[in-house]
Amino acid sequence: MEHIDIVVLGAGIAGLGAALAARRQGRRAVLFEARHRSGGLLDNFEVDGFRFDHAVHLSFASEPLVREIFDRTPYLTHPADSTCFEDGRWLKHPVQNNLHPLPPQQKVDLIQSFLARPAELGGEDYEHWLRHQYGDAIAERFPIKYTTKYWATPAQDLSTTWIGNRMRRAELGEILFGAFTDETPNTYYTKEMRYPEKGGYKAFIQGLIDESEIRTGHAAVAVDPVQRVVTFADGTRVGYDRLVSTLPLPVLARLMDAPAPVLNAASRLKATSIDLISVGIDSPEDFPLWLYIYDEDLLASRIYSPSKKSPDNAPAGCSSLQFEVYSRGTESRYTKQALIDNARLTLERLGLCDPAAVRFYDHRRLPYGNVIFDRGMEADRDIVRAHVKEHGILSCGRFGEWDYLWSNQSLISGYEALSGDR
Repeated sequence: MEHIDIVVLGAGIAGLGAALAARRQGRRAVLFEARHRSGGLLDNFEVDGFRFDHAVHLSFASEPLVREIFDRTPYLTHPADSTCFEDGRWLKHPVQNNLHPLPPQQKVDLIQSFLARPAELGGEDYEHWLRHQYGDAIAERFPIKYTTKYWATPAQDLSTTWIGNRMRRAELGEILFGAFTDETPNTYYTKEMRYPEKGGYKAFIQGLIDESEIRTGHAAVAVDPVQRVVTFADGTRVGYDRLVSTLPLPVLARLMDAPAPVLNAASRLKATSIDLISVGIDSPEDFPLWLYIYDEDLLASRIYSPSKKSPDNAPAGCSSLQFEVYSRGTESRYTKQALIDNARLTLERLGLCDPAAVRFYDHRRLPYGNVIFDRGMEADRDIVRAHVKEHGILSCGRFGEWDYLWSNQSLISGYEALSGDR
């Protein structure tokens, strides 16, 4: 049986960050990846000359470590401008600050509701937070509706611990100004988005991939933290001195054959999965970089344009879109045909392009998209984390920490997991 100093489960950005830390310590780390490609959620795929990422990825990293890695790659910059579609109208994001396109009476009703919003929070769930922030009318018309699409979970069942700067807090002056004019400032939490000139978002981490020792096609099926052995699906067994895992915490708990209380806690940890409907278009459309959709009968919560992010993502004279549809858990709520039919309906309603110019609709699934912050989730997460830590395993990344981490934060999570370890 082979013995390795540091075994890393997963060759996504967190695992690559751990491998980088190991190299800087002069130690050997080997990454074992279940798929036959590296990159994890930052990977991409090609269809008929079009390149698509695994959902929307744009960088606004400011951390020196991340910029040191990402800035090796030539990149394009985009203003962080996004739009929203609701009931036949286009509004700038965030919608509460950009009510100008709405009829006067609707604007009055929404603003009056904002002024009458609850003075006290009233509850610890996300729905109460939204009503307290925006008032009932704005909350019900926009973010509560969107929550069910994006999180596949009612707002009343979510906590507020994930919000941070991801949601724009409501200010009366901003709402009034945006009701009178569409010349509103961009209040997004970053002003600039970066994307590689060539190679898709994965190009930002290609250097880390090239520098790392990676064995693809190795799916872990058992972890023995006492004997310090990992068993893979092909029967290979590898011993280790240190184990770093980027696997989802519920998966790792099962591989460790954790005791019942830990497995029960792990079973309550839920994440969204993503259906990706990628569209190649035989015309050079100038799409928005990304947009949000509030109509409930349109399944996609977000659409973005890979060809807008970089022309290298589409053949000359062509453009592309990708639809994101979320489900709770690893299984989809929809059939492939229903998703494609709804994407056609969405293109028609939004008027994004001539349907006759569509070359293809491609469907793929990502079993893990985002951690769902169910109320009380943190208590279950802490039980699993404590068990993993007790057995000397370093768990990192979005699903290893079981947290809302962007790609830059996931890289740092992996790096810091080993940075102080000897």
